[in-house]
Amino acid sequence: MVQLRLPKNSRMSVGKTWPAPQGAKRPKTFRIYRWDPEDGANPRIDTYVVDLESCGPMVLDALIRIKDEVDPSLAFRRSCREGICGSCSMNIDGENGLACTTAIDGIRGDIRIYPLPHMPVVKDLVPDLSHFFAQHASVRPWLETDTPAPEKEWRQSVEDRRKLDGLYECILCACCSTACPSYWWNGDRYLGPAALLHAYRWIADSRDETTGERLDDLEDPFKLYRCHTIMNCAKTCPKGLNPAKAIMDIRRLMLERVV
Repeated sequence: MVQLRLPKNSRMSVGKTWPAPQGAKRPKTFRIYRWDPEDGANPRIDTYVVDLESCGPMVLDALIRIKDEVDPSLAFRRSCREGICGSCSMNIDGENGLACTTAIDGIRGDIRIYPLPHMPVVKDLVPDLSHFFAQHASVRPWLETDTPAPEKEWRQSVEDRRKLDGLYECILCACCSTACPSYWWNGDRYLGPAALLHAYRWIADSRDETTGERLDDLEDPFKLYRCHTIMNCAKTCPKGLNPAKAIMDIRRLMLERVV
């Protein structure tokens, strides 16, 4: 019988445990992925017990409390705390999401926190998103026109503006792309749900005048067509968007050009 084992330097180990503070009324256990490239050690799972009686309601509140009062070496990204910036995206209890909008009380049992899956890790809960943002930049996420710019602004009808709903709200948290098996397998060439959603946002914009060029850039076996409509992207998006639909709309436009 074949047995598959992780490489020695990838095997998880049991880390440190920080018990609940004395007199804790509502203890909650957090098991957090830890890895520091500078110490040469394997990844480990550290355990922290937090008293929810003196902690905010969201997972990010607990992480901030752990870093401020228990273990200052814990690394994670965060900024707005309002579900707008996308900085605190991570894998919480097996699902990608934003720590600032994930309620602690909504998770039963111990809370397990890992960095976004299938991405290089900088340290602890901080993934390396360099490639992800390079792919976003490759779709030219800005307005492009050939006609001279108007004196005030580019006008757009109410109906055309509505076509952008469900597209412009993306906060580039990378939850969708890192939940996509096709992106795991072909992330070097497949642009992924987030980048393609942004690509369609400008393709669908009535003010943009380079639709043909944008479609030409996406006409590639890997950039666009690796999507298998698994729908993990729509399920995990913290803003309730549907990148899979945007990808299908791009494919429809590709087909209409041929026909």
